Amino acid sequence: MRAMRAYGDEFVVVSAGEQPEDDLTEITINCPDKVGLGCDIARTVFEFGLSITRGDLATDGRWCFVALWVIPRKRILPTRWTLLKQRLEDACPSALPTLLPNCTQVSLSQRVLLLQVCSIDRTGLLNDVAQKLWELEFTIHKVKVSTTPEEKSINFFFISDSRNKLPWKKRGDEVIQQVKELLGTNCLHCDIRQASQELRGLDILPPPAWLTKDLFYDDAPSFENSRGDTVGVQNVCSATIDVKHDTINSPLHTLLQVTCKRRKGLLYDTLRCVKDLELQVAHMRIASLDNGNSEISVFFLNSKGQKITDPTKKEEILSSVREAVDNPLRIKIITRGVDTELFVSTPIENCGRGRPRVIYDVTLALKMLDVGIFQADIGRHEVNNQRWEVYRFLLSDREDFNLTYTRNRNLIIERVQDMLIG
Repeated sequence: MRAMRAYGDEFVVVSAGEQPEDDLTEITINCPDKVGLGCDIARTVFEFGLSITRGDLATDGRWCFVALWVIPRKRILPTRWTLLKQRLEDACPSALPTLLPNCTQVSLSQRVLLLQVCSIDRTGLLNDVAQKLWELEFTIHKVKVSTTPEEKSINFFFISDSRNKLPWKKRGDEVIQQVKELLGTNCLHCDIRQASQELRGLDILPPPAWLTKDLFYDDAPSFENSRGDTVGVQNVCSATIDVKHDTINSPLHTLLQVTCKRRKGLLYDTLRCVKDLELQVAHMRIASLDNGNSEISVFFLNSKGQKITDPTKKEEILSSVREAVDNPLRIKIITRGVDTELFVSTPIENCGRGRPRVIYDVTLALKMLDVGIFQADIGRHEVNNQRWEVYRFLLSDREDFNLTYTRNRNLIIERVQDMLIG
């Protein structure tokens, strides 16, 4: 059972255009406020592959009103508007917390399940299963994929139920049935069980030997000469960011302004940083400019509800937001001998959540290029006091698409980047 709302009040209204996949869809949210609510809403919209063209958020600290106008960035699959509305409702606090019935909630560390899928290998297999799990409202925390010499793909998915309800047995049976129907006769084995404590993939582990700093920073002092041939991208956009006083529009708040090339996930990246810095948002506005840029204005206070006047603190905020907007992810391809590995690294939120749907977007880009995945792995590590979720893919070579060619590696990076934030 999902949380009850206040006596029939509709917290979330999704008003799709005449052609929802081409016209702007308006989303309005009217609900109690909570710390980080704007980030949670932007994350949900981002998770559905939608781009926010304009929007407003206003709160008095107790009640919040949000209006967003969105449009799909990629039209590969139709947008599930009903599920989007449901997810947004789940992100909203209840107006009647003391009157709600007791629902059995379990912590993330207790509800991680291990899904094992063994199938005949084929291009796009990992993407298809990832998409099915997302449709079933499961979050993928870790993946272990390997391919045997007999061309069998053995996949381990560490997942949690986004509905966060017990018992999980019925939901587990639903996953098995859906995955078997998806794979058909190619499915050799499918099983699900609770993951053991040491295998849940939620802990931050020390970096393994292969995880060198050059995967994150081009100017790393410990750049490895033995790393092989490397092609990568860091800065995905060039943003103009400023933190300043605005005594005309809001004399009580500090103003953060971001002007950046319009892209998917821009508002999420900005508000994720604001949330992690424990800043209180009073008003936010995002608008599309004629030159293809987006402009975000955030009026905020510090965690104690005070205006920020200290230049040093403002400079720290500016630096953090610039890093979050300019470098939301790192993409690199490394060729060592006959092996070609694709790495995608994304920051982890302070609350422990990774970036939405990375595994799906990356594998979809590879599927569209007909590039096979021989092995795959997701790990969580700390590098330079920053927690990262690192996606590692060992790619399969083929005669007509040699992965040792720079142009082919650049094409993979371009397509992966476009799918993640295009």
